[in-house]
Parts: sequence; C-alpha cells; structure tokens
Amino acid sequence: MPVFRCPGRAGAAIIRPHIESSSGNHLKKSGKPDTRGPRIIPRAAHNVSRDDVSKSALKVLYRLNKSGYQAFLVGGCVRDALVGLHPKDFDVATNATPEEVRALFGNCRLIGRRFRLAHVRFGREIIEVATFRAAANHVDDDVSHDQEGRILRDNVYGSIEEDVWRRDFTCNALYYNIADFSIWDYTDGFEHIKEKKLVLIGSVEQRLREDPVRMLRAIRFAAKLDLEIDKAILDDMHEHVDRIANVPAARLFDEFLKLFQAGRAEKTFDMLREHGLFAQLFPATDRELDEDETFADFVRAALRNTDRRVDEGKSVTPMFLLGVFFWAPTERLAEIRRAEEKMSESQALSLASYELAAEQQQRVSIPRRFTVPMREMIALQPRFTATRGKRALNLLSHRRFRAAYDFMMLRAEVGQFDSELARFWTEVQTQSQDDRADAFQLQRKPRARRRSRRRRRGPKSSQPS
Repeated sequence: MPVFRCPGRAGAAIIRPHIESSSGNHLKKSGKPDTRGPRIIPRAAHNVSRDDVSKSALKVLYRLNKSGYQAFLVGGCVRDALVGLHPKDFDVATNATPEEVRALFGNCRLIGRRFRLAHVRFGREIIEVATFRAAANHVDDDVSHDQEGRILRDNVYGSIEEDVWRRDFTCNALYYNIADFSIWDYTDGFEHIKEKKLVLIGSVEQRLREDPVRMLRAIRFAAKLDLEIDKAILDDMHEHVDRIANVPAARLFDEFLKLFQAGRAEKTFDMLREHGLFAQLFPATDRELDEDETFADFVRAALRNTDRRVDEGKSVTPMFLLGVFFWAPTERLAEIRRAEEKMSESQALSLASYELAAEQQQRVSIPRRFTVPMREMIALQPRFTATRGKRALNLLSHRRFRAAYDFMMLRAEVGQFDSELARFWTEVQTQSQDDRADAFQLQRKPRARRRSRRRRRGPKSSQPS
C-alpha cells in the first residue's frame, strides 16, 4: 500500500513559503531542496496565463482547490508556457491522495503500479493527477529498485517540498498555483529557463542510474527548447550510456515517439548520435550510418520531412521513419538472403525487414501494427522499376502505395532512385484511364457499342378465319 506521511488538507500548513526578490538557489550542496521554502514568482512577474491551460485542467484544479487541497500545474505545461510554446498535456500535482481524487471526480480512474496516478477523463482529453511524492526512508515504504538502481515502483506520498526532489530537471520542477496564479520555484528552474540551461536536480549519477531514460529526456528537452545540457549530465551520460539497455523495450518505444514526432527530429537525431545514445536504440542503423554517406543523407531527408509535416500540422506515422532507419540494414541483409536462397528482390526485402524488426524488439519494442505495414512498404520498392503491364498498373491500387511512393520519392531526392522513374509515378497518378493505359503500354479496352432500343410492338391481333 502507498505510504502517506503528511496531512491531506491544505489547511494543515504543509509548507511555509516565502517570497524572495533574488534568484537565490534553494538547493543545498547535497542537491536536496532547502527547507526555507520556494521562491514565489507572482502572476505579474511571469507569462503563464490561464488562457494557455485547457478548460478540463482548470476544472480539476479549481475543484481540488475548493475542496481544501493544494492544486498545482507542474512539469512540461508550465515550462512550455514560459518559453512561449502552446502546452498540450497538463499534469496536476496535489496533496490529495489518489483515492481522495477519485472521490471528487466521477470521471476518474486510478492507474499504475510503478506510480499510482489518477486519470480524470473529459471526452478524449485526460488530465493526469499525481499526489506529491517523497523519498523512501522507512522499511515499509512502497518503493523498490532493481539491481542497477532503476526505480521499479515509487508510491511514497509527502509534501510539495519533498515532491520537488522526485522530479528530474529544474525546468520541470515549476509549480503553477491555481490559488493565486503564482509559480513556486524550489530549484532555480525559472532562472535556468531564462539562461537556457538544462540542469538535473540532485546527484546526477544517482538520478541517471535510477531512471536511465532521463538521458533521452535530456536530449529531447535540449533539442525542443534549445537548451545547453549541463556538463555534469553529459559526463555521466558518456560514461554510462549502456544503462539504456536496462530500460524495458516497450518504454523505449514511447520515448522514440516523443523524440522523433515533436517537430525537432533532425536536431534530436544529431544529438543522439553525438552522445552515443542512438546506437543504443538502433544499433544496426547506427552501423550503416557510419559506413554509408548516402544512407545518412536519406535519413536526414526523412527527418526534415517529418519536421516539416509536424510544423504544418499534418499527421506523421512512426511506421515511415522506422522504415527509413531499417532501409540500409534491410538492403544489406536482403542481398545475403538472395545469395543463400533463390527468391525475388521483394521477397528478400520482406524477409530481411522481418528479421531486423524481430531483432530490434530487444532494444525498442515496436508494435506489430507498425512493423507489418513497414515491411510491406519496403518490399514494394523494387516494383517501382517496372512501368509496363498490368502488374505495374496494379501497384497504384495497393494499400501501401502512398507510403511506398513517398518512400521512393525520398530515395530519388538523395540520388538512390532514378529521377525519371520517380517522375513517371508522380504523373501517372493524375492521368485519365486512357492515358494511364498508354503509359503502362496496355491495350485500350474497346468501348462497348451502344445497342439501339427497338420499338416494342404489341401482340398481333388474331384474324377471324
């Protein structure tokens, strides 16, 4: 059962904050929050507005506050609003326990074993509500770690002053108080955002050991917000980059989506490669990037295309980018398979991509709903070289044609595919049926002759004999 070590109501005077005019650091040398309380930034001194907050999140905050609980927005939504981005996800922190949150909201359900959370649902939008957490200091605390020190479960509840210690980076440890619209800052995160610095709270070695995903998060935040990563983080990251292998593969897929579908994919890719993290996620791809400059150009073109689509508000699918990452390793393995066994190029590509996807599951677990269409997209590539006959024409109606066509056009962009053939497949999509038949050198079907209607005659009258 979770442990809760402080009174549940705001009236219990859990903290005694004070306002400081300076930006004094409230972290002790040990890295733990100073008990003096937070620096409070009043509404007039920051740019976070309720206009930036979803109506659903405001409903949750107001109801918690009116019921006597503390209620704060915390994390990325506060950080993004401060730097002028439009927040999309809203996390609420409170001194109400998950059970108390559920009692307030009929549209709430409790989730999670690793971290017990309350999800309050408003249609498709979910507001995540977390109870303030504290460090585990008692034998019966509901917390556990694996042999490497990674947190497996952490459900020890406490006060906001203890909760700030459980957060990762100072820029994510800013609390927006719905009671007076101020921001509470225990770790100088407000100043670090202004200075464009990414700083980890507490002992860097310990924080990266207990959750190695923080290395990936450091890259993501630095790329997204144009922050400089603190040297202490980089030093420990370079020394213990292999800790990523200790993270569940399914969780790394979630991180892959956040890294490459947020509109900063190319910059994120460069930083992951620079600091040795990309090799931990996609080892086969990383090896090919070192050996094949054309493949590196192809990957970059795909990343730029992904960023452009995100900026334009268009949809992106991880299937496409995964296919790009697997392309060169798949081609290499397909050649080996064709040499070993007689099969077509398409069959060899399909088999090779299947083997690579299966091997990849040990690092980043990719759901089947993405690997299957990815394999089909890759296997269709050789068919773009044929432009005659009915089979070539039928490619246009294949369910993966559009993805395969976009993939082929990227290859043509970097000189991996014939530009004249690429132009052919572009033009043929808009042609009439007759022109398309000519393009694929098919015999036009003769138009059916229209049969003239005969005038219907009535029955002949019988003649008397």
